[in-house]
Formats: sequence, structure tokens, C-alpha cells
Amino acid sequence: MAMSENETTENKRKRLIFRSEHRGMKEMDFIMGSFARKFVPDFSEEDLNLYDEILKENDPNLYNWVTGKEDIPANVSNHVFEKLKAHKLV
Repeated sequence: MAMSENETTENKRKRLIFRSEHRGMKEMDFIMGSFARKFVPDFSEEDLNLYDEILKENDPNLYNWVTGKEDIPANVSNHVFEKLKAHKLV
């Protein structure tokens, strides 16, 4: 679902959390969903945009980057991704 220019910040937060919880790969649903529920509500507009870009990546790549199986490419690496990688599931 593409973001419209008139999407409110609150709707964007809801969309990002929903997309995080419904990735298609159970492991990523859990990792991304728990991360989004914890951090997206307090993200700045800039952080929301960075996270929106991260969500465009495919699950196998994200899983490998988050778990450290592969290095994070420079075009994906940013402070939001580092926060995601450091996110501990409890």
C-alpha cells in the first residue's frame, strides 16, 4: 500500500505497524511486529520514513541482516535499522 501525500502521521504509524506484523514470513512477522509496536509510536517523521523504506526490503534479506548472517548493505544501513538489529525479543 503506497502512502498518499495526505496520510496523517497517525495513519502512517498504524500502516507501518500493520505491515510489520503481516510480512509473510512468520519469523519476520514476530521480529518486525514486536519492534514496530515498541518503537513506531514514538518515531519522528524522519524515522518513520526510514522505517518505511526498510519495510520495502524482502523478508529473507531482512532476516539475514537482522540476525547478522549477512552484512547490512550501505543503502539500508541507518540508525533505525541499527535499532531494529539491536531489538531484543522477549
